[in-house]
Amino acid sequence: MARLTADVWVSAYLTRLRLADIPVFVVKKGDLTAGAVMIKLNTLDGKAKAFQREFNLMEDRRDWAVLSEGDERDVDAALMKQRSFDPDLWIIEVEDRLGRTLLDEPGLSDWA
Repeated sequence: MARLTADVWVSAYLTRLRLADIPVFVVKKGDLTAGAVMIKLNTLDGKAKAFQREFNLMEDRRDWAVLSEGDERDVDAALMKQRSFDPDLWIIEVEDRLGRTLLDEPGLSDWA
């Protein structure tokens, strides 16, 4: 399977969220072709959750996994720590009181 560039995947993800009337913002724009993407879910109650891609060896696929969750400032600190390691990192913030990210939808969950 051909790998999508980071900017193409991010563009598709932003479009999908906006079509679902879920506010989303690019907090940090990363490398257009090979930048890793992290998603921050802000539930607008002082809590947040950050997701990153991890390789699932047992199933031979990449899955979205929780990097950090809890108080929003702690999640932001975890994301900034990741950013200090990887200047090519994308950070996308989704704001949804219901906790929707759409990351489990076809085309978003199986991104290579």
